[in-house]
Amino acid sequence: MATSVRAVEELLKYRFKNTKLLEEALTHSSCPNSATNCQRLAFVGDAALGLAISSYFFVTYPDVDCGKLTDLRAANVSTEKLARVAVRHGLYKYLRRDSAILDEKVKEFVMTVQQEEELEFYGGMIKAPKVLADIVESVMGAVYLDCGFDVNAVWVIFRGLLDPIIMLNMLEEQPQPVTMLFGLCKKDGKQVDVEHRKEGDKNIASVYLDGQFIASASSEHKENAKLQVAKAALKELFYNPYDKMDIEFVPFQREKRDVGSIPFQKKKMDVEFDPTKESEGAKQKLNELCQREKWSKPTYRVEKEMGPAHARRFVCSVQIAIAEGMLFVMGDEKSRVKDAENSAALAMIRSLQESKFS
Repeated sequence: MATSVRAVEELLKYRFKNTKLLEEALTHSSCPNSATNCQRLAFVGDAALGLAISSYFFVTYPDVDCGKLTDLRAANVSTEKLARVAVRHGLYKYLRRDSAILDEKVKEFVMTVQQEEELEFYGGMIKAPKVLADIVESVMGAVYLDCGFDVNAVWVIFRGLLDPIIMLNMLEEQPQPVTMLFGLCKKDGKQVDVEHRKEGDKNIASVYLDGQFIASASSEHKENAKLQVAKAALKELFYNPYDKMDIEFVPFQREKRDVGSIPFQKKKMDVEFDPTKESEGAKQKLNELCQREKWSKPTYRVEKEMGPAHARRFVCSVQIAIAEGMLFVMGDEKSRVKDAENSAALAMIRSLQESKFS
């Protein structure tokens, strides 16, 4: 703990008068034999951050109304934003804890953030673990108490760590993806629907434009699945949602087509897979094929559910967006969604092998 305290002080460029506060801020509730943990300090740190950020935007933007100021504050104190601050500065490694599950969730999030191609304002592929935001808030709470409840001092210390701050012009150019999707489609007279379903511990969200399937995404969390499918649909229909918005809307024109109806260029499709056998490896092989051909990732959807609850049967489809159109194949009826998806993947591979690729 002494090493962690020195490292965090160096990061903050602030020397604590009472290092016990920082020790408390760096102790998770999972840590055994500890009389205190970071939760109380995270509570006061959250309040200090809200006041500091509100004061900053109030002074910086004297002509901005309350609604915009609220949006700016929300974007900068969100769990997603603070979790990325904790990742960027390595704060998590200084937290004293004893939870393998917690470590695994944080590790998964860190790896996802490292693979992101652009700055995420509203959330990446997986939901940010709250513990990462709590670390930032608890350390901020410790500083707030140690410097005598001086909000200005807290802001001076933490402003550098919290950068890049989402300024007003950036926020206006990067509206919430779901809002952007509905707004742009409505402007063009299109009807957009977002459907949600649950499969095991996964939430699956799908976007349809005028009844036509566009994209799907899954997550353990319903709202994150909705966020990711909105991003995927924006890229599919319009453009990268992080590009500037001064471009014209290009309507979605690709239709579902059977593999055999698309005039592929003559080429050898080298798939080391026996299409005469059912295999759980079909989805993986199809993913590898799409990566090699630089096609979009296959998306799966439950097309039919049949039978009573205790003997459910499923039929799944798989779709792949390519330059010539949207490949669409349905699999056979199966007792599990996973098996139905593999059946669809197998049917797609078989269709591709029998097409002009071979």
